[in-house]
This record gives sequence, structure tokens and C-alpha cells, in this order.
Amino acid sequence: MLDEQFAPEPESPRPESAPKPLRERALEGIARFWRPAGTGLMVTLALLLGWHVVNGKHGLSAWQQNRQEDKELRKEIQDLQQENDRLRVRVDKLRSDPNAIEHEAREKLHYAKPGEVIVDLPGEKPAQPVK
Repeated sequence: MLDEQFAPEPESPRPESAPKPLRERALEGIARFWRPAGTGLMVTLALLLGWHVVNGKHGLSAWQQNRQEDKELRKEIQDLQQENDRLRVRVDKLRSDPNAIEHEAREKLHYAKPGEVIVDLPGEKPAQPVK
């Protein structure tokens, strides 16, 4: 019963030849303009978002560059760990092995045993820079 009281009045049928009211024409004009404009705006925003995902500060390009840098740093760390292990073994030998100590003294300090003669042969000269 209440529904009947507040129900909108049905519009009277308009003859086909009668002009549309101004409000209806304005709404149709707005709808014709805003739909393509809204679609264009959404496409533009989607393209900008896609560009940012690829080229942005934390985008795919930066991620790929960081990934490559990470690989290089991991390789460098592995090489340095191997070098540390090699040097640790060498230090241990120099602390405990008399033969290693003797070899080092002969090579680096040019020590000789009594009665030995050390002959130092000239090495290659470094290349002169071309001027």
C-alpha cells in the first residue's frame, strides 16, 4: 500500500515526432562524450602503469640489473673465499712446516745455504709506453 503512494508516476508516452526534452538531450550528449574520454583515460593510465612496471625505479629493468650485479658479487665472494682458504693453508704451512719456511726464505729473501751461490738472471724489461 505504501509502495503505491510513493511510486513515481508513469511518464506519458511521447509522440515520436516530438522533440526530446533538454535534460534528456544533455544527458545523451554527456554520455556520448564521457564514454570515449573515460576509455581513453583508462587506456592512458594502463599504459603509464605498464611503463612504470618495466622502467620504474623498482621495475623489471632495475630488478634485472640488480640480479646481474648479485650474480657478479656472489662470484666475487666465492673467489675471495677460495683465495682466503688458499692463503690460510699457506700460513699454516709457514707456521709449522720447516721446508715451507726455507722455500719462502730462498724465494723472497734470496737466502742461501753455506756454500751455495745465487745467480740472479735479468728478467724481461717492462714495456715502455709509446709517446
